[in-house]
Amino acid sequence: MSLAKRLSETLPSVLPDLFHPWVSRCPHEAGSGASRRLAHLERHLDCEARMVLVGEACGYQGCRYSGIPFTSERLLLEGAIPRITPLEARLSVRKLPFSEPSATIVWKTLFQLGLADQTVLWNALPLHPHRADNPWSNRTPTDHELNLGAEALELVIRHYPGAAIVAVGRKAELALRRLGIIAHSAVRHPANGGASAFATGLKEISKTL
Repeated sequence: MSLAKRLSETLPSVLPDLFHPWVSRCPHEAGSGASRRLAHLERHLDCEARMVLVGEACGYQGCRYSGIPFTSERLLLEGAIPRITPLEARLSVRKLPFSEPSATIVWKTLFQLGLADQTVLWNALPLHPHRADNPWSNRTPTDHELNLGAEALELVIRHYPGAAIVAVGRKAELALRRLGIIAHSAVRHPANGGASAFATGLKEISKTL
């Protein structure tokens, strides 16, 4: 069984206000979304990682449709993600492909530092928490919801024993600490004006790898 499939199976399939990207079907997806997303994740995880970036949770502009944390539909269509060939078909039925600001910042920084091919992206909560009335929304996960991702997070950490674990944001840092995992370092989340601090922090970490 692939690592992606094992990670997927650690997570609950159906919970209110939580979307499982690799199992659930979104009414706004194009084609067989869950299987495509799982295939994307399998290819993303297939590398000798020097670094694992751990974020907070999946977002509706990113992993909900791409299947890869910090990765948007637009980036996949452009062929901007290592190990994944440019997509020939859309992932969502939205008029324009989703473009997540945080995803763009993360991958731009990784390429600038020469780390794009050797970095794995994951989330403390590998599900998309959204408001009950709007799947195209993001909300902060509860502590209970973050705990749902603990088994998958431990599995990722064990799978890349030589990689530096970097927490992206305080929620991710807290999730790692609760598992007894001390992150190599932590950086500011790139959202909400944190792009510059994120890039600077990752640049400093890159010097130690």
